[in-house]
Amino acid sequence: MEFSKEEVEHIASLARLSLSEEEKELFGSQLSSILRYMEKLNKLDTRGIEPTSHVLSLSNVMRDDIPGPSLPKEEALMNAPDHTDKFYRVPKIIE
Repeated sequence: MEFSKEEVEHIASLARLSLSEEEKELFGSQLSSILRYMEKLNKLDTRGIEPTSHVLSLSNVMRDDIPGPSLPKEEALMNAPDHTDKFYRVPKIIE
């Protein structure tokens, strides 16, 4: 499928893009090339192939969530510009 200049202009207007004449010709040929390749892919026999979201199988690489010691309250509040005995104090933003 070949993209006409009008189709490229329509796509550009949908994307709110302003294209020069050279860009319209370049993008038209690039879009046509992409669609020709997609037509080639559509001819492949994919029966029996499971759909995948990734080419390689992925596994969770996160560590186990094991509770550990936390910072002492005094150390956590040490660098806060303003705090009470237990909490950070921040300016009021809701009236």
